[in-house]
Amino acid sequence: MGYPSVERRRLLAAAALGRELGTPGPDPESGDPLHAVTGEILDISPHLAIVETPDGMEERLVIAPWAKAWNGRDAAPADIAVGSMVIMRALREGRVVERIWADTTRITGTILSIEGRRDLSVELDCGPHRGRRTVVIPYRATGRIRVRHPQFEPGYLFDAIGVRQAGGSLALLPATSQPAYPARAVPGPPPAYAGLQPRISGTAIWSDSFDEEEHGAAYPMVERSDAGCPDAEVSCAGLPYLAIGSLLQVRNTCTDRAANVPVVACGCLAGRFCDRCVECGTSPRGRIVELSPTVYVELGGDLLKGCFNAQIGLG
Repeated sequence: MGYPSVERRRLLAAAALGRELGTPGPDPESGDPLHAVTGEILDISPHLAIVETPDGMEERLVIAPWAKAWNGRDAAPADIAVGSMVIMRALREGRVVERIWADTTRITGTILSIEGRRDLSVELDCGPHRGRRTVVIPYRATGRIRVRHPQFEPGYLFDAIGVRQAGGSLALLPATSQPAYPARAVPGPPPAYAGLQPRISGTAIWSDSFDEEEHGAAYPMVERSDAGCPDAEVSCAGLPYLAIGSLLQVRNTCTDRAANVPVVACGCLAGRFCDRCVECGTSPRGRIVELSPTVYVELGGDLLKGCFNAQIGLG
């Protein structure tokens, strides 16, 4: 998903602005780090998981007695099928697994069409970098998703969490309450915003459109010419402009974990959601950053909850 030469852009920006070059990664003051391990399940038991990581390495991880799993429903870790693609949150140098999400995906976009009477097939425009995507909402999940998406019609935004399956994806859980406005009618930022705040509060979300194991962020207010994204520069949160390659310090205010994360892509779709996160209190309106699943998990986020209250500043 990311753009080329992000590291070089960051080096040049620091030199041009006379700033100290920040280092990507977790804040050492956040306590014992959490580790996100991704890969394909080769074998699993109640006590041990063996996975093949994206770089072809085999990892053997202990499963904690209190560990939980999800594969479209709550499950015991040993019930995860061999061959599933997983993201695991691990402790103790990344060797002890406490949470497993199997074949988990997020489907975010603008509704283009809806077909079906029981199981619904929804075609979405997921932005210029992600193209179109079709998702099936099984009948058992339609009630829950429709309650959180009352404007269930073309032109409105859609955001759900589900599972990947052969040939497509199933949407099972609403990731947010749908904004009441059409996707092309995003409210403007507060008029008093002057771009001087050292830190900005809002909602951080995750997206599975990043490369596997990528540690990066998508940011709504990147210049269109810089990102090659005609839908950029939209947000109701009053964000300052940043270039691809900038380093953001992202803090999960729910867990008080922070990390420096490079901006690797345009977050034009996230910028169209002027919603709130209620993970621990209520955040100000607006999605201020979209994180790769690995970063999101290592900051203490739960993929099923879909967001956490966040603060961002320059890393």
